[in-house]
Amino acid sequence: MQLFTKMASRWAERDCADDERLAFRANLQATGVQATMAHDSYLINLASPDAVLRARSIESFTRELRRCAALGLQFLVSHPGNYMDDRPSGIARNADAISECLAAVPDAPTLCLETTAGSGTALGATFEELAEIIGRVDVALRARVGVCVDTCHVYSAGYDLVNDFDGVMARFADTLGPERLCVMHLNDSKTAFGSRRDRHELIAEGSLGETPFRRVMTDQRLASVPKVIETPKLDDATATDTRMLARLRSYAT
Repeated sequence: MQLFTKMASRWAERDCADDERLAFRANLQATGVQATMAHDSYLINLASPDAVLRARSIESFTRELRRCAALGLQFLVSHPGNYMDDRPSGIARNADAISECLAAVPDAPTLCLETTAGSGTALGATFEELAEIIGRVDVALRARVGVCVDTCHVYSAGYDLVNDFDGVMARFADTLGPERLCVMHLNDSKTAFGSRRDRHELIAEGSLGETPFRRVMTDQRLASVPKVIETPKLDDATATDTRMLARLRSYAT
């Protein structure tokens, strides 16, 4: 289960009151949910060269980590930042901010840097770039950082899950290590391979098609990796999500 702990498109922050925290944990235990994660605010940019925005982002990200810890979530999915000026400086700023925030919240969940589609000045479109960010995180904190692979994003970034699924998996393992893969977002793409555009589509109804999702759902290397969807909702979100999840389950059987 993936959730937002606050409104993702606003800077306004919130804390989790004790009664809210305890109720959430108790109700979660009564379900069959085995993996929990939050997605951080879309406004956060830990790689920004703007001192004011970066400071605001660090404060917001730290508050996010604290809320995740209060709720007992296992993972926090976060997009790497936008460097705006030059890529090496952005990577350094991103890693330094991650180190600062993780050090401030020692009981925070595992941070999962999400693969991006490669548009504009966004970091994280290549496995090598994610490895560089993680490699610059304080060595004492590095084990607390993993990766979230989004199928739409990596396909749009140039990783051919359709024709070279095993090759993409091997490149991830060689570059980052298989243990870094903590979460997957399963989304098809509205745009073509290598488009560098982040446009999600319903499972098996976009340019990826059915094949890579069948591979994901039957690959034993991925069996224990939590998977969530961020697909379009159409007119009825519950009905659409139910249909997408049933489709994925059918591939596993």
